[in-house]
Amino acid sequence: MQRPLFNAAAALRFVVNGQAGHSDADATRDAIEGALREAGRSGTVLFAAPGELAQVAHKAAAQALAEGSAVVAVGGDGTINTVAQAAHAVGCTMGVIPKGTFNYFAREHGVPTETLEALRWLLDARPEPVQIAAINDQVFLVNTSLGLYPDLLQDREAWKARFGRSRLVAFGAGMATLLRAQRRIRLAIEFDNQRQDMRTLTLFVGNNRLQLEQLGLGGTGERSEGAAADGHITAVVLKPIGTLAMVGLMLRGALGQLGEASGIERFVCRGLVVKPSRMRARRKVKVAFDGEVGWMSSPLTIRVLPQPLWLLKKA
Repeated sequence: MQRPLFNAAAALRFVVNGQAGHSDADATRDAIEGALREAGRSGTVLFAAPGELAQVAHKAAAQALAEGSAVVAVGGDGTINTVAQAAHAVGCTMGVIPKGTFNYFAREHGVPTETLEALRWLLDARPEPVQIAAINDQVFLVNTSLGLYPDLLQDREAWKARFGRSRLVAFGAGMATLLRAQRRIRLAIEFDNQRQDMRTLTLFVGNNRLQLEQLGLGGTGERSEGAAADGHITAVVLKPIGTLAMVGLMLRGALGQLGEASGIERFVCRGLVVKPSRMRARRKVKVAFDGEVGWMSSPLTIRVLPQPLWLLKKA
């Protein structure tokens, strides 16, 4: 595990998902440049137009590696995921300025959620290794899933576009999705030299200790309690249940008591292989990763990656 070269005097490269010239984008640029001047540091703010985020992130990561600097993601889970994919691929250091709804990744690693405070915190941080996972070749920092959960994320984005971004809106969208959930999927899941065939509404795999703890699916103690850490991820299977039981699960999750529910099964492992049953070869499966939704070929391999992500944080 080789620590990347990091020179605090080198210019940081900030990647922002949005177009320059918008009021929010201009305010973000002003905040970053003001914090850099205050700290006597240098940096470049790069705005990625729609559809160009991955390209901008990879170019910035390669430049950061060559200069012994860091690429910094400014945005929500999707932006952070894309920049992390690029940073991990080239092996450079990465930083985070969170601007999402829940900010689980940033909060787990102590990054402040207020922009100016996060900027000042970042400028005093150093590279530290953090666990990163992947579904097939796609990195995820917080969670990945298939079945009902990707549908929930798509509904949540539609609600946010209509009602705005807030945790209350996210909860309302989730409740609406769960109340109309009907589709069951059959999965063959292999992990730790065993195989289980399951009927489920969704498979959720967590790599973020904070999110698991807040849902009541993890603990701060032993690995067997279901906390994602130390080379392990936590898989959660939602069993087929009725509408009233579904509402009860949603409320338990909101109260951090999901681990006490009888409608779920969970296990901790280093990785798993998932194949939807009765599926034709090469058929695509809809999956979610860190709030983004896409299609992947079966079987799905979900695992902790052997090389960490080097994140700017305070040890």
